[in-house]
Amino acid sequence: MKGRRELKSHPPRLVTELDFAGTKLDLSAGTRVMAVLNVTPDSFSDGGEFHDTSKALAQAERLIDDGADVLDVGGESTRPGSEPVPTEVELSRVVPVLEGLARMRVPVAISIDTWKHEVAQRALDLGVHAINDISGLRFDPRLADLAARYKAGLVLSHIKGTPKDMHLNPTYDDVVAEIGSFLEGAASAAVAAGVGGNSILIDPGIGFGKGLKHNLEIFSRLGELAGLGYPVLVGPSRKSFIGRILDAAVDDRLEGTIAACVVAAMKGASMVRVHDVKEVRRALAIADAVARA
Repeated sequence: MKGRRELKSHPPRLVTELDFAGTKLDLSAGTRVMAVLNVTPDSFSDGGEFHDTSKALAQAERLIDDGADVLDVGGESTRPGSEPVPTEVELSRVVPVLEGLARMRVPVAISIDTWKHEVAQRALDLGVHAINDISGLRFDPRLADLAARYKAGLVLSHIKGTPKDMHLNPTYDDVVAEIGSFLEGAASAAVAAGVGGNSILIDPGIGFGKGLKHNLEIFSRLGELAGLGYPVLVGPSRKSFIGRILDAAVDDRLEGTIAACVVAAMKGASMVRVHDVKEVRRALAIADAVARA
């Protein structure tokens, strides 16, 4: 890392309520929780566990009972080294689950974790409220127009490279400045396409083309990203930086995930994306109470 510069701060937008296709999320009530619902056979943490539609729907009910505010349904693994799957394969995984959630009339927002236009459009046609794009419009800029047309929420994440190669020696001059510049540009493009400013979340992309030191610096300087004026989503759940710090396997990273989520909340994150909703929700209740004291 050659140097560090503070991000240019902006007047706060004071976004206290997210609007995901008419479903409102009050951010002033505390840190919100997005629940991971992977319906893939090969995700890094829970690959194959909920590949079956009936199991995925049962898990969705558990996540809602545990306090999830958003269900994030994904049909393609983006673990380091992963290859993209064909569109038709991704659709075959997510559509039955989204149809099931529609029949269940779940009382929370639903997002589709995809960067593919066709998958996102099919999901929105089935009533999904938001698109969670790991590429921040880089892989397919048309997602902004799509979100605008459906008045959907849009999560814009930073990734360096692609899932296949993002782990191969990522380098930055200033990781937070580079991420901030990218996310500010992506958000501006989304707004220009007609996406509401209160429908956008920005995500620094923990682990997506970042080494351990990069991830830790992002947490340390998260307030700078929050200062860009958009609510911040952080997704640290069970990721490898936790494993490196704790010398822990994927299925033994709960405490590390909780700690990372609490730090994120205290540093200004409006939402966290996790697998273990109940445990994280309880920890955030304490962090939010301290922040409001």
